Amino acid sequence: MTNSSTNSVALIVDDDEVFRSRLSRALADRGWQVHGAHDAASALRLAQEHSPDLAVIDLRLPGAGGLEIVRNLRNLDETACIIMLTGYGSIATALSAAKLGVDHYLSKPADAEQILSCYQQHIHADPADEPSVASSEVPSLARVEWEHIQRVLADCQGNISQAAKLLGLHRRSLQRKLSKHPPRK
Repeated sequence: MTNSSTNSVALIVDDDEVFRSRLSRALADRGWQVHGAHDAASALRLAQEHSPDLAVIDLRLPGAGGLEIVRNLRNLDETACIIMLTGYGSIATALSAAKLGVDHYLSKPADAEQILSCYQQHIHADPADEPSVASSEVPSLARVEWEHIQRVLADCQGNISQAAKLLGLHRRSLQRKLSKHPPRK
């Protein structure tokens, strides 16, 4: 899928530098003018300077999180397509994002094609329709469990014994779960 106009501006906000640069490069290869930010302050500064047509924002960021950025972007521009990305999806955050004006809500890892597909849906949507939060699909119970384990493990700074204790699992059971690939859906 390609962008029809080389004048379209995208803002990518993610603290993962590798992901941000790859997504930026993929969108730039499709004709977008792309600006990347790693935190809320630089994201808002870039949004004021460049007025993005598309904003792709990670939910979890250092300092002010992605939801705060969404709130500020909506105050700057009601028409921008805002896509929220998260590796820790939940119904509560999806609802919060929808109330703040997120147009689409995708689980990581999302690629440029998925993001541009959401953008195309946004620009071709009937203005009379309410904006919808598209969570590409409802995650399976296995995916939600895996994401929860990853979040607890991150909160424990990678300490498997401590994470297993908090999760109510034996350390070896947790290690077995971690050795498996994450469920796709």
